[in-house]
Amino acid sequence: MLDAEEIERMSTTERLQSMELLWASLSRSENEISSPEWHADVLAARQAKVDAGEAHFLSLDELKKRLRGGNS
Repeated sequence: MLDAEEIERMSTTERLQSMELLWASLSRSENEISSPEWHADVLAARQAKVDAGEAHFLSLDELKKRLRGGNS
């Protein structure tokens, strides 16, 4: 098993590839992973906003700008 120091020594590409492999492995065993109860509440609240026409959606460019601190 890898430890944190070994992971830090990996290149960014190697770490991303490892994450992809881990995600693929977890995805194949989705029945073993359950969402927390509050996820259903959050999704229902978001769906209610969409249904009421109150939801606000961002384009990918708007999201990237917001994440970079360019728009609050």
